[in-house]
Parts: sequence; C-alpha cells; structure tokens
Amino acid sequence: QVQLVESGGGLVQAGGSLRLSCAASGRTGSSYFMAWFRQAPGKEREFVAAIRWSGGSIYYANSVKGRFTISRDNAKNTVYLQMNSLKPEDTAVYYCAGRAGNMAWDAREYSYWGQGTQVTVSS
Repeated sequence: QVQLVESGGGLVQAGGSLRLSCAASGRTGSSYFMAWFRQAPGKEREFVAAIRWSGGSIYYANSVKGRFTISRDNAKNTVYLQMNSLKPEDTAVYYCAGRAGNMAWDAREYSYWGQGTQVTVSS
C-alpha cells in the first residue's frame, strides 16, 4: 500500500506561482510513476504531469508545458509540482497519484491517490 498526502494549494492571482508537494509513504519504488492530475468543477479529471521515481522520464500535458515543473526528492519521498505563470483556467483540485509500471495518461490506470488540494487562480 502507498499513502499520498498533498499540500501547498491556495489562492493566487493570475501570473503568480505555487508549489504543490506530495509526500509518499508505504511501498514505493524506483519502478513507480508519480503523477499530478487536476479536476475542475463539472469536468473530468485530467493529466497534468508525471515523473518516474528513478528519474529520467518526465511527461507534461500540453496545457502546462513550459509553465509547470514536476520533480522528486527521493530522500524525502516527495514529489513536487512547481506552477508558474498561473492562469484562471488552472483553477482545480489537484491530486497526486501513483502506479507501478509504465507511465499512463489515464487516471483510471493509477492505483494510489491523495486527498487533493485546491488551487484557485483569480483574474
């Protein structure tokens, strides 16, 4: 079992920055992929970014490429999402997720989920 706890959400003006953290505990390993998804009211959960625990493989949604950066600190068992140049359309609940094996774009492929953290970007 893997437990994930997100933090770092909040309210920010457009153009601002936030950094989300996802602390993992339990049986994680180098073969795991960790991802961030987001879900806005009335919309489906969408992929934001993913990274392999062992490093070397990073993926971004086109909508955040160049503005968001995913990273991990293996010593702290923590994955981060640095979000810059935030836009009102980035407003959503952001979820950390994990799965063993290959990267997946579909939220249904992820076995482990955090509780989510709200990000609100005002215009």
